[in-house]
Amino acid sequence: MRFNKLDLNLLVALDALLTERSISRAGERLHLSQSATSNALARLRAYFEDELLVQVGRKLELTPRAETLKEAVRDVLVRVDSAILAQPGFDPSESQRCFRLIVSDYTSMVLMPQVLALASAQSRAVCFELLPLLRPPHRELESGEADLLVLPLEYRTPEPHPFDILFEEQFVCVVWSGGRFGHADQLTAEQYAAAGHVVMQPSGMDQPTLAGWLKRRYPGVRRIEVTTYSFAAVPYLVVGTDRIATLHARLAWLARRSLPLRLLPVPMPMPAMKQTMQWHKYRTQDPGLVWLRGLLHQAVARMDAELEPVCADDVAEAARME
Repeated sequence: MRFNKLDLNLLVALDALLTERSISRAGERLHLSQSATSNALARLRAYFEDELLVQVGRKLELTPRAETLKEAVRDVLVRVDSAILAQPGFDPSESQRCFRLIVSDYTSMVLMPQVLALASAQSRAVCFELLPLLRPPHRELESGEADLLVLPLEYRTPEPHPFDILFEEQFVCVVWSGGRFGHADQLTAEQYAAAGHVVMQPSGMDQPTLAGWLKRRYPGVRRIEVTTYSFAAVPYLVVGTDRIATLHARLAWLARRSLPLRLLPVPMPMPAMKQTMQWHKYRTQDPGLVWLRGLLHQAVARMDAELEPVCADDVAEAARME
């Protein structure tokens, strides 16, 4: 099929070449030989009257014309995939679809077990691929690499991609029960500021951005003594020390089940985290994603129902300490 003398099959090749910036990797993605992929690139160069990919040192770089084409071509392909190739309905008991979600390890621990349990009750064939956030999230949506982002509100992509708030999360201080603060019922702002801290440091941030993020997330902290790339690792890293970790309350409750920890209120105002899910604007009516979004809302209710007794134990313990 041709449009304005362009073989439309070449759009798929163009997308792979501009994304991979490598003839061999693009060929692997397209299941074509290197010579066939090179031939496709030659035809594209002839049509657009531009080199598209040029050798710079050992790498291929995009020309200015290719940079302008990259997002437009991806947008066209995502729209075709969403509007034409999507199934008119979705039956989880019959589907073998694999959903790709961008999630943090926090979400993987507190929410995804509930999602998977609910999904398993409806389907034995639907699968999930949980992916880390390694580049700006809007690229994952717009490239079609992710079906859904499950991330804090401040990480959501710009309009026009729709999003929905799943739940709000408070923060607590986590300390070792055998340490300096193990028998305290609260921390003062001075104690919090002067103590050593364990923090999760997001990957892929340059220092100015990271410094601002740490200041917003950990207000008042002066001494960051341990950083880690994993939320799940944070509570383990305070055990045996007098350090403090400021952690999501739900994750802290889970960690307290297996670790000698004490949970204390944060001694200064800290805004709640709003956890969202976001999807591509062209996939709003995708029946599979409609099912999945509903499943996540059900999972939130199930998650909180299971954690409620743990939270109640913390409240009762705090009352006894008073």
